[in-house]
This record gives sequence, structure tokens and C-alpha cells, in this order.
Amino acid sequence: MKFLIVGLGNIGIEYAHTRHNIGFDIADALVAKHQSNFNNDRYAYYAQCSIKGKQVHVIKPTTYMNLSGKAVRYWMQTLNIEASKIFVLVDDLAIDFGKIRIRANGSDAGHNGLKNINEVLQSQQYPRLRFGIGNQFPKGRQVDFVLGKWNSEEQVTLPQLINHSVEAIESFTQIGLERTMNFYNIK
Repeated sequence: MKFLIVGLGNIGIEYAHTRHNIGFDIADALVAKHQSNFNNDRYAYYAQCSIKGKQVHVIKPTTYMNLSGKAVRYWMQTLNIEASKIFVLVDDLAIDFGKIRIRANGSDAGHNGLKNINEVLQSQQYPRLRFGIGNQFPKGRQVDFVLGKWNSEEQVTLPQLINHSVEAIESFTQIGLERTMNFYNIK
């Protein structure tokens, strides 16, 4: 059984470790934990690791957030992985910082990365982990907030929250989506 984990973010040093790139940061932590490395490949940085006998492929699209669907479709087709076995890691303004929500499907909720994936796949039927970044920004400053760095208070708990998200991904590959949602959506 194989899985495709998709960390969403933007390439470039100016976007590194911003709220919008939390998908990249979680993917990095997963790959590091399982002692693998990313290589620059077609449309994405790509890594492969084994989690308790399950083949896990991890990508960080290099297409920029707004064109993430191109990378997702390519790797799904190349690896012959069905939509129910992909797991998209994405930031979410509508969820408080420190919380994650795992969903089997759903709308893009205004997120350009998910919007493009939905358009390219012609479907919203794929699992995703939505990482709460909160919405503590002044009116009209949403873009600055999303593309901004974590504040000092957030940075204290961020490593623990990233590890929690990695555990949720591992759970998804081991016990499936439903049981993972039951456990992680209530914590």
C-alpha cells in the first residue's frame, strides 16, 4: 500500500517558514523523522520513506501554491496513487492556531492551493490536514499575515504542533482516515 503526502507551500527563501508554508515544514519534519531526503524532481521536491511497511511518497510542489494541482496530478499518475490515498497538508485561516482538522474532502475554503488542486483533479474528494494559523491580523492585512513569519509566542509551540501533525500523517498511513479523524479532530 502506498500513499502520497503533499505539503503545500511556495518555493523561495522569502517564503521559508511562513504561515503559508506550514505544509512544507510538516513534510520536512516527516521526511527527516523517517531518515529520508528530498530531491528536486518533476514539479516538486520528492522524497520516499517507509512507515511501518507502508510506502510513503512525499512531495513539496515547486509550481508555487496557486499551481499545486499540476504537481499533485503528475505524482498521482506517475505513482498510480488514488485520491483517497493522498493527504494534502495546508494552512487554514479559519482554524485557531494550535489546532488541526482532518477532512476526507471539501471545498477550497478560499485557499488558492486547494482551489487549483480541485480544478486540476476535477474533484474535492481527497483527504487533507488543515493546520490552523488563526486570523489575528488587522483588516486588509490578510496577505501580510499569511505570508508572514510566526510570531515569537507561536514559535515556542510550533515544533510540538508540527510533530503532532506528523503523528497524524503516520496514523493516516497505518489506521486509515476515519480512525485518524476520530482521534486527531478532538485533540
